[in-house]
Amino acid sequence: DIVWAHLEQRRSRASTFFSRELVFKMGPHNVDKPALSVGYGEDVFKGAIADKYLKANGLKLADLEDYSWIKDSAKPDKIAKAILSWALDRGATNFCHWFQPMTSTFRHGDTGQVQMSMLEFNRDGSTTFELKGKNILFGETDGSSYPNGGMRATHTAGGYLAIDPSSPVFLRDDCIFIPACFVSYNGKALDEKTPLHRAHQSMSKQGARLFKHMGMEITGMVNNIGLEQELFFIPREAYERRMDLQFTGRTVLGRMPARGQEGCDHYMAPIHVDGPALACMKEIQEQCYKLGIPLKTRHREVAPNQYEFAPEFGSVITQTDQNLVVMQICEEVATKHGLVALLQEKPFAGVNGSGKHNNWSISTLCGAQLLNPGDLTAKSGNAEIFPVVMAAIVAAVDEYGDLMRMSIASPGNDFRLGAMEAPPSVISTYLGTQMTAYLKDFMEGNVYEYKPVTTPVDLGVDILPVVQAPCEDRNRTSPFPYGGHRFEFRAVGSSQNVSLVNTVLNAATAKYFAVISERIEAGETAVAVAQDLLKKHSKVVFNGNGYDPTWPDEADKLGINHIDSGVEAINTIVAPKNVAMFKEMGVFDEEECAARREILLEAYVGTIEMEVGCMIDMITQYAVPSAKAAGIDSAAMAEGVTQLKVALAGIHGAADTYESAKLCRILRLETMINVRTIVDNVEAECPANLWSYATYKELLFLDSGKFK
Repeated sequence: DIVWAHLEQRRSRASTFFSRELVFKMGPHNVDKPALSVGYGEDVFKGAIADKYLKANGLKLADLEDYSWIKDSAKPDKIAKAILSWALDRGATNFCHWFQPMTSTFRHGDTGQVQMSMLEFNRDGSTTFELKGKNILFGETDGSSYPNGGMRATHTAGGYLAIDPSSPVFLRDDCIFIPACFVSYNGKALDEKTPLHRAHQSMSKQGARLFKHMGMEITGMVNNIGLEQELFFIPREAYERRMDLQFTGRTVLGRMPARGQEGCDHYMAPIHVDGPALACMKEIQEQCYKLGIPLKTRHREVAPNQYEFAPEFGSVITQTDQNLVVMQICEEVATKHGLVALLQEKPFAGVNGSGKHNNWSISTLCGAQLLNPGDLTAKSGNAEIFPVVMAAIVAAVDEYGDLMRMSIASPGNDFRLGAMEAPPSVISTYLGTQMTAYLKDFMEGNVYEYKPVTTPVDLGVDILPVVQAPCEDRNRTSPFPYGGHRFEFRAVGSSQNVSLVNTVLNAATAKYFAVISERIEAGETAVAVAQDLLKKHSKVVFNGNGYDPTWPDEADKLGINHIDSGVEAINTIVAPKNVAMFKEMGVFDEEECAARREILLEAYVGTIEMEVGCMIDMITQYAVPSAKAAGIDSAAMAEGVTQLKVALAGIHGAADTYESAKLCRILRLETMINVRTIVDNVEAECPANLWSYATYKELLFLDSGKFK
C-alpha cells in the first residue's frame, strides 16, 4: 500500500508537470527576482531540492558538495537516508549504479545498470524501505560480459562500481540512478568515465602547477563543455519497414528522391507548431528540465528531418552524463509521437549527417576563464599567462592530433569527415587573423597584452542598432576552431559518448602544461618556453577553407596529422608516444590502451558485419522480389549479394582484428557503395506500389505528408 501510494502521488505530480498550461507556469512576475519554473530539477538530487532532505538528516548542501563525504564514517548513511526520502517522495522504489561500459562511445549513449528494489523483506512478512551508505558508495557486477579488450575473462570476471560524487544522483520513473565508475579487480578502467576523471584531474593539477610558476596561486581547474546534439526524427511507420535502420541506425540502400537539401530550406526554418517533431522536442525538453538538464536551444538542421538540441555549458563530467540521458530520452519520447530518433552519424546518403559539436573551455576553480584573455589577465594580473596557455594548446593539438582523430573514429564518421558537411580528417586549429597575428608577434619576442578588437557593423538603417561583430569570423570548416573564450571540436560524431574525446583533450593539454612547468623548473622562463613551442607547432594553425580539396595535400607537406581511415586512427592509441603520454598523465597504462584499441576495432568490425548482413537480406528478401514482380532484371543484384558474401568471408578469415577492420572499411566504402548503386537504380525503375521497403521520400519529409 505504501508503494502504490507513492506511485500515485508521483503520477499526480507528473500529470501536473506535463499539462501544457502548467509546465512553465511562473509566479508573480518580477524581472529582478524571477520565480522558478514548476518542476525544474525536481528529479535530480542537488541544489535546493537536496538541501531540504539533507537538513532533515542533520546535514546541509555544503556537505554533499564537498566530495570528501564519501570517506567520512557517518555522512554516507545520512546522505543515503536523505536520498531515500527524496526518492520515495518522488515515487521511486528502486536504485542502481549507472555506468558507462567501454564502446558505449558508439552505442548511441548506451549505459549499464542493475536496478534493485529498496524494499527490505522482513521475516514477519512486512516490508520496509532501506538505503544505506554502503549501498550508494559501492557495487559489484560482471566485468567480463562487457567489451573489455582482454582485461577480464569468465574466470576473472570481477567488475566494481564506485559512486561519482561529482555527478548528481537522478531519478527516472521508479528508479534512482547513481552515476558510478567501473573498474576491474586490478583497478583497470572498464568504462569511459574513469579515464575522463583521471585526465581531468591531471589537467587540473598540471594547470595549478603552471599557474603557480606564473604567480597565480590556484587550487585547481575545471573543464567545461557544451554539446550541440544533432539527430533525425523520422516516421516510425516507415522506420518499421526498414531492417537496416532498425538494426544499424542507417540506411544501407535507398535512392535519393527528387528533393533533398538543395533548397537550403530546412536549416533553422520554422518548426511546424502542429507537427509531431515540435511536440516531441517539447516533451524532450520538459523531461530534461525535470532532471535539471538545461536544454536551451532547439532548431531545424540542414538536412530534411534533421534537428538539434543544445544545453548551457557545464562541467565535463556532468555534461557528458547528461548528454547520455538526453540521447536516451530522445529515443524514448520519439516513439510516443509516432517518430524514431536517429542518432547515427550518417543515416542517409545524399544529405548531411549528424555531429555533436564539443565546445571546450577551461577555468580555474576561482572562476578565471583561461580562454578569455581579458578575464584571465584581469584576475591573474599577468598578461603573459594567456599566450602561454594558447601555446600549450597549440602544441597539444599538433603533437596529439592523431589521438584527437582517434577519439572521433567510428564507421559513421568515416562517411562525414571531409564531405563538405563536417571538418576534414586533417586535425588543425583555426585561431583567426587577430589571434594568429598576436601569437606571431609574441613568438617573435614582442610581448604585450592581447586585446581583441570587435568590429562595428552598421546596417545602414537609422533605427537599427549597430552590431558589434566579434574579433574573428566563424570558420565551420576547421575541426578545432577557437570561437572566442572556447574551442569547438566540430568533428565529433552525433552518437558518441564524448568521454573519450575530452579525455584526450584534457590529457594532451595536461601534458603540455607539465612540459612548460618542467622547463621553467629547469631554469627557463615561461615566455621563452611558450615562444619555442609556437615556433615548433604553429604549423597546425590553419585559418583557411578546410573544405578546399588542396588542403589535405598541403597539410601532409606540413606534417600535420591527417588520417582519413577511422581504422588507422584507432590504431594510433597504441603508438609509443601516445601510450607514454597517457601513462605519464595517469590516464591509461599500456594494457588499457591496448584494450581500447581492440574494443574500438571490434566495434568497427561488428558494425560493418551488421550492415552487410542487412544489405544482403534486404536485397534477397525485398529488392529482388520487387524487381521480379515488376519484370526488371535482378541478375546484377544477385551478383552483388555474391560479392558481399565473399568479402564478408574474407573479413572473417583475416589474421587479426586490425586486418579485419581494414577489410571492413574497404567493403563499406567500395563494395557496398557499388552494390548499393545497382539496387538504387532498380528502385528508380520499379513502380512505387511494388517496391517493398520504405523509400527516402517516405522517410525524409515529415512536413510534407506521407508518400507511398
